[in-house]
Amino acid sequence: MRSHIKLRSLALALTALPLTAGLSSALAKPTVEVAFVLDTTGSMGGLIEGAKRKIWSIATAIVDSNPDADIRMGLVAYRDIGDDYVTRKIELTRDIQDLYANLLELKARGGGDWPESVNEALDVAVNKLQWTQGSEARRIVFLVGDAPPHMDYAQDTKYPVTLATAKQKDIVVNAVLAGNAADTERVWRDIAQNGNGRFIPIPQDGGQVVLIETPFDEDIIILQREINGTVIPYGPGAMQKRTEYKTKQLSEVAAASPARASEMASFINKRAKATSEAVTGDGDLVADVTAGRSDLSKIKDDELPDNLRAMKPEQRSAEISKQMEQRKALNEKLAALVAKRDKYVAEKRANAPKVLSFDRVVEDTLKAQIKR
Repeated sequence: MRSHIKLRSLALALTALPLTAGLSSALAKPTVEVAFVLDTTGSMGGLIEGAKRKIWSIATAIVDSNPDADIRMGLVAYRDIGDDYVTRKIELTRDIQDLYANLLELKARGGGDWPESVNEALDVAVNKLQWTQGSEARRIVFLVGDAPPHMDYAQDTKYPVTLATAKQKDIVVNAVLAGNAADTERVWRDIAQNGNGRFIPIPQDGGQVVLIETPFDEDIIILQREINGTVIPYGPGAMQKRTEYKTKQLSEVAAASPARASEMASFINKRAKATSEAVTGDGDLVADVTAGRSDLSKIKDDELPDNLRAMKPEQRSAEISKQMEQRKALNEKLAALVAKRDKYVAEKRANAPKVLSFDRVVEDTLKAQIKR
């Protein structure tokens, strides 16, 4: 009888351990998912350009609020029936560089009549994006536009129905109003209230979106280029080309705006501890093997670059370890510069007049809602 009690106690203890570990893990590394539902008609040109300039600081705001979070971001661009497209979906993804590349392709065109296909866009965001299940995840939508929805489209699911579904899925819906149209404001306030989010009015052009240049930008870009040199693209041909492009993307951004490239490098550096990444997304053998996302022994030879293909298995492992060690050392140097950059930017912001802008209101809202 005593033996039976001991076994039963041991079984209960073993059953409890995974549950505790699971809860601890969930609390330590939650999922944060953010989708932008963005009006891309002609009147939104200024705001869209501002979003392109500040997407990296918005992503960094998420990291700063929770460094260990699994971050996924997505986009639903919308216009209206009769335009080039009604909605265009970019799925929630950890690959923020790919999201950024897609965002750069967006142009403000179309429109004409005043209402837009807001109902369809919200329906796509809530019901057709691949949101993570589970109570530990934070799921946040920002509807951004200046015109009210078409309520006369019979085929649309109207926004009150979509918001009821959002509540069931624990998706917070914020409404960012560009401009001051009274008819849009009434709907946007209703959407924010029923979406458990915020109503956020901003100027039509997105406000004064400021990129703060720092004395550390050039050195940050140089170090990130060196880190990108440790990337080993692998996989199918298209995947390798995509990864190769990402290693060059920083230089393209730096040519247009060193401050923006510095923000990109800062985001990737802050994520590196959790992901081992030098570029975002999959396709880098060094990061994927180090983080356990890929098994080197199971990768086909024709999915390896030529230099690795010529090596023996133990040499391949040694090469990956060598590149990862170099990456870690460079990231430590970069982290020190990023910390100095963050301090410099914070001081500049604190001493500057407060301005209402798309990036600042989104960053402030994210920080509050991630911690809810």
